[in-house]
Amino acid sequence: MAHQVSIWRAAQLVGVARGVLQQQVRTGALLLNDGMVSTEALLRLYPSASFEESGLLERVAQIRDEAFGKRLRERLLPSQEVLAQRLFAQSQELGDVRLHLQRYHELVVAVQKTIREQYALHPQDAAWQALEWQVTRGLSSVLATDAVDLLEVMDDMLKIMTAQVTVQPSGHQFAVEGHANLLQSGLHSGLRLNYGCGNGSCGMCKVRVISGDVVQTQHFDYCLSENEKSQGYTLMCCHTAGSSELTLELLEAGGPKDIPEQEIVTKVRALTTVAPNTRLLQLQTPRTHRLRFLAGQSVALGWSNLAQGDVQSIQAIASCPCDDRNLLFFVARDEGSSLANAVFSDQLGLGDAVTVRGPMGEFVLIEGHRPLVFAACDLGYSPIKSLIEHALALDAVPSLSLFWLALRDDGHFHSNQCRAWSEALDNFEYELFSNTDIVAGAKEIALAMHANLFDIECDFYLCGPPLFVDTLFDDLRRAGVPAAQIFKQEM
Repeated sequence: MAHQVSIWRAAQLVGVARGVLQQQVRTGALLLNDGMVSTEALLRLYPSASFEESGLLERVAQIRDEAFGKRLRERLLPSQEVLAQRLFAQSQELGDVRLHLQRYHELVVAVQKTIREQYALHPQDAAWQALEWQVTRGLSSVLATDAVDLLEVMDDMLKIMTAQVTVQPSGHQFAVEGHANLLQSGLHSGLRLNYGCGNGSCGMCKVRVISGDVVQTQHFDYCLSENEKSQGYTLMCCHTAGSSELTLELLEAGGPKDIPEQEIVTKVRALTTVAPNTRLLQLQTPRTHRLRFLAGQSVALGWSNLAQGDVQSIQAIASCPCDDRNLLFFVARDEGSSLANAVFSDQLGLGDAVTVRGPMGEFVLIEGHRPLVFAACDLGYSPIKSLIEHALALDAVPSLSLFWLALRDDGHFHSNQCRAWSEALDNFEYELFSNTDIVAGAKEIALAMHANLFDIECDFYLCGPPLFVDTLFDDLRRAGVPAAQIFKQEM
């Protein structure tokens, strides 16, 4: 009998992105039954899928290797308490199945006995003998050893190592791995969760547990009322999934308007030269006051300068919202930029205070199932990088393509990261363009898009100088792309 699993779990089992399976469902190649997929249908679609290829055995073997130590175990496996709770739940399920089998077996044996008694009383009635033979043959068939469903075995293992959380009313799902709490896991999966301090003091990440169990991971000071406790409310930042499946009720941010403006004093954590004329500025927030933002948004950075006094600069965040403590900004050498002057003249140094105010901007990822195409020019790559990382975290996009134009010599300052994405991900591709003429460069990208992508419907995200964005936007519109599928940000 085929085993039924969710789309989220099915993607884990065969080692593909969830968006790829969802695309198979939309095309009819994979059928759903009450939102679930049968392992039989999954193996027909991916016949080469195997336990070894999934990487699960390798991960378990790595855990046993002492060289990987405590950090690897914490990343891959839950705590002993959580493991024990999930194993206990599976043992209960196995016990229930055995009890039912035992009762059915006793019932069949009793029926066989009754049939034999009736046949002894009526030996001339061949129907009783035929009925006994049919029951005996059926019982033998049921008790016969069938081939093991490999995906079902893998699913049972994943239920212990990785919990599946379903969010209501949105229906979003995310995984909880290792020692991560619910809030960390949700953010790393790209969900737009409501939260504040992240350490159990403010109560902003309060959610209601609809089904499943949670386990407390750290002490919290926020006091839940008795009424909230009775209704199943808990804090995501201080709990993890105790059961292999968990359903939570919570509200997610629908867009930029749902994210409040914040003001946080951060510290310069690092200043790294990524190219001769480009540096990466890393700011770190306090543990108790993290920046909540959406991928693609910007913030105002403020700091004190001995020569100029208080200085402010608007900058696009180049990091994923899942890492809300470490904020990344690419800064290019530019005499007209106060931030660039501070960074390249070492006016800003390690440990210096920088005030972050925001977030701001509407250039964010729109939820959908179409392939995504990104086009950036020079530092327009910053918000594009954030959007790409957010899309990868969501794991729901069939494919991602990046076209990056450089107007200056070191304009492709992060090409190594693009190469790493391309090598690691089957659904990511990129092309680099160089041209000192911004319009000519934009037209080169337009031609590449026509050659590679116009046989499918996509969402387009454009970011860079106004002339670059306008040139590409006009070309896409002439090609028939609806304006609702083109999102742009001028820098």
